[in-house]
Amino acid sequence: MPKPDPQAIETAFRAIALEAGVVIMEIYARDDHEARLKSDSSPVTEADEAADALIARRLAETFPDILVITEERAASHRHHADRFIIVDPLDGTKEFIQRRGDFTVNIALVENGHPVRGVVYAPARKRLFYTRADGCSVEEIGPFSGQKGELRTLSVSVPDNDALRVVASKSHRDEATDAYIAKYKVADLKSAGSSLKFCLIAAGEADLYPRLGRTMEWDTAAGHAIVLGAGGQVVRFDDHTPLTYGKFRYENPFFIAFSPKVELA
Repeated sequence: MPKPDPQAIETAFRAIALEAGVVIMEIYARDDHEARLKSDSSPVTEADEAADALIARRLAETFPDILVITEERAASHRHHADRFIIVDPLDGTKEFIQRRGDFTVNIALVENGHPVRGVVYAPARKRLFYTRADGCSVEEIGPFSGQKGELRTLSVSVPDNDALRVVASKSHRDEATDAYIAKYKVADLKSAGSSLKFCLIAAGEADLYPRLGRTMEWDTAAGHAIVLGAGGQVVRFDDHTPLTYGKFRYENPFFIAFSPKVELA
């Protein structure tokens, strides 16, 4: 199978994420959207399902030869491929339900186990991050339209290991995470939802993001790609080897995203 054109990936991922953001925000603005629990007890809303349908359709039209895996359709995928697109149409559903704004659209291209391109769009925060055709990561400054706006190249921090800036999950932080963070000299500890934590690392706004909790590949692949494109790393928590994709049931181990000059505990 020929490799997809990198410029086509950049253009399509950006456009599709923005389209999904419009759909999500239309539902977010209403007072009558409801949530229900899926079989794994995680919440899903009308916005998740509407964004999933739009993204899956647009990706199939644009890249008919590439396997597409989305969170809402993952149960139907029992096979893997060396190259696939993985999607979380609404990462941070709890943030959406509680109207906290930290939810994102995540789309990533995975090749041979590694996320090589990605887009993370936070429509309520008006922040758009993606990897360009050359693999570097940028944040586009809104307002967003058919024409690309001003682009800011992202680069991870040069951290002070005596005064680290740490970001952790807003909805899933626990005692184990706090115990791990306590091993570092921390000057600033902030909470954020969804894949925005990866983007804060990529933008140099935080130095370290540990995740000691269950995540799935669609939760992390796009943000992971953006961290890599900004010069950062994402490794397994247990042995500090690179976090890879295409795993059984798309489940992740615990992991750490960080600026490479952070001295990991």
